[in-house]
Amino acid sequence: MSNGLHFRPTRAEIDSDALRHNAAMARKHAGHCKLLGVIKANGYGHGAVEVAHAINGSVDAYGVAFIDEALKLRDAGFTQPIVLLEGCFSEAELPVCAHYNLQPVVHQQQQLDAILQARLVKPLAVWLKADTGMHRLGFSPDEVERVSQQLENCPQIASVTLMTHFANADVTHHPLNEAQLDRFNEVCARTTPARALSAANTAALLSSVLDLGDEASQWCRTGIMLYGVDPTDSATPMSLLPSMRLVAPVMAIREVPKGAAVGYGSTWVAERDSRIATLAIGYADGYPRHAPNGTPVWLNGQQVPLAGTVSMDMITVDVTDLAQVNVGDEAELWGPHLSVATVADAIGTITYELLTRVSERVPRHYK
Repeated sequence: MSNGLHFRPTRAEIDSDALRHNAAMARKHAGHCKLLGVIKANGYGHGAVEVAHAINGSVDAYGVAFIDEALKLRDAGFTQPIVLLEGCFSEAELPVCAHYNLQPVVHQQQQLDAILQARLVKPLAVWLKADTGMHRLGFSPDEVERVSQQLENCPQIASVTLMTHFANADVTHHPLNEAQLDRFNEVCARTTPARALSAANTAALLSSVLDLGDEASQWCRTGIMLYGVDPTDSATPMSLLPSMRLVAPVMAIREVPKGAAVGYGSTWVAERDSRIATLAIGYADGYPRHAPNGTPVWLNGQQVPLAGTVSMDMITVDVTDLAQVNVGDEAELWGPHLSVATVADAIGTITYELLTRVSERVPRHYK
């Protein structure tokens, strides 16, 4: 059946007010710096267009991974600058970037060569990435001055924002943070004229890695913070609000005698006569198959443990200690009652993965 109807009650509830609150918190921390709202990977699983609408009043531009994600926002009517954090994969993308005011990151020689040889209808704003220690993308510090001069002298270039990325900004006093910052400052000192800079991601923005000051020429890139997660090891909790509540109904309840096994591989065995509830969510919905027994789920006012291997469409939880549970009751896999960070720790993964892997077959309900 069409017309956008959804009969399956499993869903991801997206709280637009929480997104706005979190974006306002990011804006407050950024001070006079410009703010890039990162909404790649379909807004970290929340819906890129809907997130863009919610945070629109707090950010100066949007960040996505690649051009297809950017064009989705343009098709939805957004006119703000959009940064392509992976840059362009082919020279054919450059005219599209120029036409739609997309700002690609330049992080390797082939991208630079394509820009220098292009013939565009209007100049591009680009972001030049320096590899100060992440060793994933970017020109080495020794190369940045040469590349910067080539871009400055190119008539196809309207502006250059110099950027880098910290590998350990989530750990406040990690020794590599200072080393990377020193390298970036050295690179900045060797490149002229003075230009816009971007070193702070969410973790750097919230920690003491950077002194942002009141530099209006600096860009702060904020991603996971928008979705209610503080990625740092700070002892002072941020007043962020969870923006996703992942919900699944109880679809069956059964009594399991002591010694009986539950699920594929019989990995969970009842140590007592038990009651098992089956929930309508599984790894095809993005709930990790490797979630171990004991992973918490919120149901009827308390945490209950995962019991048995995650299936494609279902999980089973031990509800023996629940006073009451019925078919149709709704469980929260993560949300206001059970933080996604708590679930990620139990599973042995990170919040980013849990949020972004919620699959398309889970409808998003916006409020």
